[in-house]
Amino acid sequence: MLDARYSFRTNTCGSLRAENNDDQVVLAGWVAKRRDHGGLIFCDLRDRSGIVQCVFDPDASGEAFVIAERMRPEWVMKLTGTVRPRPEGTVNPGMDTGAVEVLITSAEVLNTSETPPFEVEAGIDTDETTRMRYRYVDIRRPEVLAALQLRDRVTQRFRKSLEHRGFMEVETPILTKSTPEGARDFIVPSRMNPGKFYALPQSPQLFKQLLMVSGLERYYQIARCFRDEDLRADRQPEFTQVDIEMSFMEQDDVLQMMEEVMHEVMKEADVDLQVPLRRMPYSEAMDRFGCDRPDTRFGMELTCLTETFATSEFKVFASVLSSGGRIKGINAKGAGDWSRSKIDALNQLALDSGAKGLAWVAFPTEGDVRSPIAKFFTEAEMADLRDKMDVESGDLVLMVADAHDVANEVLGTLRLRMADELKIERTGFDALWVVDFPMFKYDADEERWTANHHPFTMPFAEQVDSLEDDPAAALSYSYDLIMNGLEIGGGTLRIHNADLQRRVLALLGHSAEDANEKFGFLLEALSLGAPPHGGIALGLDRLVMLLAGAQSIRDVIAFPKTSSGGDPLTGAPDTVSARQLREVHLKTD
Repeated sequence: MLDARYSFRTNTCGSLRAENNDDQVVLAGWVAKRRDHGGLIFCDLRDRSGIVQCVFDPDASGEAFVIAERMRPEWVMKLTGTVRPRPEGTVNPGMDTGAVEVLITSAEVLNTSETPPFEVEAGIDTDETTRMRYRYVDIRRPEVLAALQLRDRVTQRFRKSLEHRGFMEVETPILTKSTPEGARDFIVPSRMNPGKFYALPQSPQLFKQLLMVSGLERYYQIARCFRDEDLRADRQPEFTQVDIEMSFMEQDDVLQMMEEVMHEVMKEADVDLQVPLRRMPYSEAMDRFGCDRPDTRFGMELTCLTETFATSEFKVFASVLSSGGRIKGINAKGAGDWSRSKIDALNQLALDSGAKGLAWVAFPTEGDVRSPIAKFFTEAEMADLRDKMDVESGDLVLMVADAHDVANEVLGTLRLRMADELKIERTGFDALWVVDFPMFKYDADEERWTANHHPFTMPFAEQVDSLEDDPAAALSYSYDLIMNGLEIGGGTLRIHNADLQRRVLALLGHSAEDANEKFGFLLEALSLGAPPHGGIALGLDRLVMLLAGAQSIRDVIAFPKTSSGGDPLTGAPDTVSARQLREVHLKTD
């Protein structure tokens, strides 16, 4: 709540209630609306706390009435007057201050305003780039202000909840060393060290591990992170995460503690998160939903049809099965009457997602089957297909025959597309942990193993001795917090043994020399008494976006970037002078 006990005002606009009747008040804020009713002039005065109606009466307001005659929207005003009840029949139950108004006796113009570039009110239909160009005006609008207020409450609750559990808030460097952590770094040239560069941190990952070696035991930070990646609705080049690390904790301890913290945090948005959360192994998530961040608020789960078509004479299916692939499908209920052109668009999506093609069978009406491949299926295969896919009239079965991972991922993409196309209701907040991720994944383009989470993740204890023998089978102590199909946070237990860390780096293709060059400071720290430790990083922007019911994290960031990484407000990124380039020993083409 705003504190108004200073020289400019005695009260905030949104704080006035019936109990303030007859109070002499001084208010300061922006003119939200001005209405001239002939003998009286009304204005809605707005500050961060809300809006209150002010009345200018020529008999009572004196010189203030003259000022009100020329006052315009978004002027900054200081108004003095008396709180009184609104006349009978004019009470506004939709406003917190709707039972009162202020009869103005004195007015001072603190600043005027040109006509704003758009209406400062809720629900405007204005181009987002224009809103971002004038973001300081946009923030005055109630839904934008409410999103930032929610963000503040959520952030403060994180701090209080973590402090209550013995965590220390520690800042880590912004200018640091470039280390291969999965995304592209933003780099900063060093004037004092010609030819050398800092990197902006993708996360405080290595520093928080060093803090555990330091003996802090429980650390957190509301951390700014930077990744030079292509943008989308839930991604920005700079973002904020709640970064958490703790020593002497098993995975179950970390998850239980974070469930307690998240329960408290989400109460700030009047969301009652039911804990404990269910846990779903990565392999199950991929098999059932085709995605490691499954939206479990609706069905349309993936079904294995390999046995159904085990002896199929359809050559495409037979070829895939003979090479060890799988046949899987989803039932898009309600899409059975889709046109061929709409289904062809789904086929293109499957191709773009990595499949060799999309097989489909439509059941538009009772007893009717429409498909270019149904003629290749036996009656027994069709009966089993209907049974396993729970087929009813009006259904559309989509199938992918391919390598297991490809079939899962393509159908996972199609599942989400069909949910959008069919307008399947997805409401509320559904959260779960996805756990037991593979330790490694194979990059066919680079012909090497890469880290599934990051190179510092602890493998299952029973698999440590066989890592090099079978990297594909190795699982890790890793966990992602998934909410409504979005990854809200992710973390792992960390490797705290220097020899094991060297083995993992070697398996990822780092020579001993390369590992020492890039990670020498970490390896040295792990050899000097590193405790067992682990943690998690939660995406603050994404969480607030969900809680606010927003469609993009841009809606909950004070000064966001566009999808191309630009800032319409300041014009960044921009050129710099030749002198600045010379000072950092750079030149452009």
